[in-house]
Amino acid sequence: MRFEGIYTPVVTPYHADFSINRDGFAEAIEHLIATGVHGIIVAGTTGEYYAQTAEERVAMMGLAKELIKGRLPLIIGTGAIRTEDSIAFAEAAKAAGADALLVATPPYAYPTGREIALHALAVDRAANLPVMLYNYPGRMCVNMDEDTLDRLGRSPNFCAIKESSGDPNRLHMLARDYPHIQLSCGMDDQALEFFAWGARSWVCAGSNFAPEAHISLYKACALEDNFTKGRRIMSAMLPLMRVLEQGGKFVQCIKHGLTLRGIDAGPPRKPLQPLNKDDKRELAEVIRTMNASIEMIEKES
Repeated sequence: MRFEGIYTPVVTPYHADFSINRDGFAEAIEHLIATGVHGIIVAGTTGEYYAQTAEERVAMMGLAKELIKGRLPLIIGTGAIRTEDSIAFAEAAKAAGADALLVATPPYAYPTGREIALHALAVDRAANLPVMLYNYPGRMCVNMDEDTLDRLGRSPNFCAIKESSGDPNRLHMLARDYPHIQLSCGMDDQALEFFAWGARSWVCAGSNFAPEAHISLYKACALEDNFTKGRRIMSAMLPLMRVLEQGGKFVQCIKHGLTLRGIDAGPPRKPLQPLNKDDKRELAEVIRTMNASIEMIEKES
């Protein structure tokens, strides 16, 4: 499977009582398809999979497939601490009609590179679907090291990696030594660097509410090979990225950003708390300024 373009880890809208808002989810899916993203990821961190029951996660897989209707690829996350649980989610994803899986390092367990590979291989055997690996040591405490990549790179199903380490040396190593594993940007403030090193896709939570901006950067860099334009777009986007990453309010910002687009994403599930008024005001202003700047850049190009 080729991963090309903008892949959105879609939020899970909730009602005020924290029950899943199916209508809101349907609106979010239609919004993403209409604005031109290239794929949708369900059960990612941005979708708050960790705050859902297993039954809810499986139900969301089926609902997403029903709503997308084959118009875009559907990638489903299998994140869990226990390998047995990740296998169960992979099997449910296959049954739901997923086009690919997102396989992360089991959190908290602190596995070795070999153990991460054995975990991923067990998931692969259970589902036999294309896999995008997810390296995020900031959450998982460990990297998918060369031992992991060497073991998994021999299987054609492990065809991509969402790299979220933030380490430029990792980016260089992946691009140089593992060209057979497609490189996907998972660190938003390094998107320009990822495209410069050959990435063709970007998994970006901000595209829930600002797909146009993310698509503009992808087109400028990956399709037009216009990095002068890309730098201008990236410069316009950086203030938003700083707001999203500061203060541990990432999911809340993504959900409120979608609400600003007229799709009520509702509150995050506990233990997270909604944004306060000042945070909401700052986010709205940053988005407004970014959109105006990118619109001007597009008109001038």
